[in-house]
Amino acid sequence: MNTTQVKTAPPPPADRIEPQEPAKTVTRPGDRIFVGLSRGSGIALLVIMAAIAVFLTYRASLALADNEANFLTTSEWLPQGTPPQFGIAALAFGTVVSSVIAMVIAVPVAIGIALFISHYAPRRLAAPLAYVVDLLAAVPSIIYGLWGALFLVPYLDGMNKWLDEYLGWTYIFDKTSAGPARSLFTVGILLAIMILPIITNVTREVFLQVPRMHEEAALALGATRWETIRISVLPFGRSGIISASMLGLGRALGETMAVAVVLSPSFVISGHLLDPGGGTFAQNIAAKFNEANEFGRDALIASGLVLFVITLLVNGAARYIIGRRKEYSGANA
Repeated sequence: MNTTQVKTAPPPPADRIEPQEPAKTVTRPGDRIFVGLSRGSGIALLVIMAAIAVFLTYRASLALADNEANFLTTSEWLPQGTPPQFGIAALAFGTVVSSVIAMVIAVPVAIGIALFISHYAPRRLAAPLAYVVDLLAAVPSIIYGLWGALFLVPYLDGMNKWLDEYLGWTYIFDKTSAGPARSLFTVGILLAIMILPIITNVTREVFLQVPRMHEEAALALGATRWETIRISVLPFGRSGIISASMLGLGRALGETMAVAVVLSPSFVISGHLLDPGGGTFAQNIAAKFNEANEFGRDALIASGLVLFVITLLVNGAARYIIGRRKEYSGANA
């Protein structure tokens, strides 16, 4: 048997290997312009945020210097009194409570709607339903406020009586004052309706990005449709759900006109959610700004600074949670 031998030339000595020059990347003018615009936009955003923070801090310091009460623990709001006394305790309580109620109601419903549109509804029904949800996000806040004042408040009286009768022992649903349902509970329901389209749209888009192979693998192993969603869709879209929830929470924290139309604030911290009480930062600013003098506006700006800080903390917490859950972000899919 003849065998052919292939002779290979020995590698050149190490001292004869000439170093290769790195490949030169050709940058087109359009790429340079795009990079410059992107970098400039990011820098401009940081500058604007810093300018807002500096403005709010400066105007707030003018009011806090003459405040005779503890700004963080006082509930009353009398910046035009003699001496001026004002605090954000009731405003912070109302803002947080109404936002929490809205999130508790809106997030599960939004996830359910997003799953129905993306995985259960027929295509002929999914497209119109998604379009209707998108339209809800475009409704102005004042329209929601008028609807809440003229429709939601009267029709919640019966629900409030039922909650007071059967769940009044929980103290939270114990209604101690008569009158219409202009309470933080009503505001929370209205905010839940307002933030529902935002959370639903973002969550739906995240669910539609789930790799098809993940779902097909689960179905091939004998999983039901719900088991496929539980082990494939929900883990993949967890970071998206968190992001959507934080967007909705930001809308709930800063909502102004709808809350101002519905809520009857009393600047009282009360655990009875069915009673008028508390207020929100944005609602108080909208209600007091026109009648306030220069010092009163500085006081309102001080409360706006607190809302600004709360919003930054919420967004920072969301980014931290998403950063710790990179395995669910889809980057490694």
